[in-house]
Amino acid sequence: MDTELTASNPTGGPPERGRPSLPATSAEITNTLTHYYRGELARMTSWRDRIDRTSNWAITVVAALLSVSLSTPASHHGVLLFGMMLISLLLMIEARRYRFFDVYRSRVRQLERHYFAQILAPQTDPTADWASPIAASLRAPRLLLSYAEAAQRRLRRNYCWMYAILLLAWILKISTPRLQTDGLTQEQAHSWGYIVDNAALGPMPGFIVIILVAAFYTAILYGTLRRGPDDGDFVHGEAHV
Repeated sequence: MDTELTASNPTGGPPERGRPSLPATSAEITNTLTHYYRGELARMTSWRDRIDRTSNWAITVVAALLSVSLSTPASHHGVLLFGMMLISLLLMIEARRYRFFDVYRSRVRQLERHYFAQILAPQTDPTADWASPIAASLRAPRLLLSYAEAAQRRLRRNYCWMYAILLLAWILKISTPRLQTDGLTQEQAHSWGYIVDNAALGPMPGFIVIILVAAFYTAILYGTLRRGPDDGDFVHGEAHV
């Protein structure tokens, strides 16, 4: 028995051998789109799960380092600075994963907005050629977001709060005598020089450490507050991640 698949010839001639047949009726097209949507949704969900894992790791790291740093005066404030570096590494990993997630999210949203929504409640669609971007993405997949844009979105959603918690804990650590090894019972630092001395990190003077931390958090604040040219899925009030 000949098991080769055949495809209809668009010129009206005999079907070509060795090619899968394409859907010809509206029912076949609808069935194909339904299965395609389920496949894209599964891939999007898989990448979203990877993003959530990285966020969970970051939250766990912050909680663990806070417990280590603030539980005993013997713990050095450098533990919190190390936590900032570790959170930055996790943010970079999550930004890479988010770029892949955004590819599948974009395809899914195109189908939901322009196909399934039209079935449920037909409206005048100003972007009737919505299928062409999906077809172009399937033929030549490419990332839609730059690395910086992906990192900025994840920073604005989750990581800005983790950075803020670490900063507050670090300020508390270097400015509270009870959290230092000198055994003082004061509640507050008695001078600015005391804080600068406590901020020292190995051979690096405290004022340099403070300047570096301030510069780092200026960049974090800029990345959090800056609004880039988001697409239609990221307008105010629309659900997104």
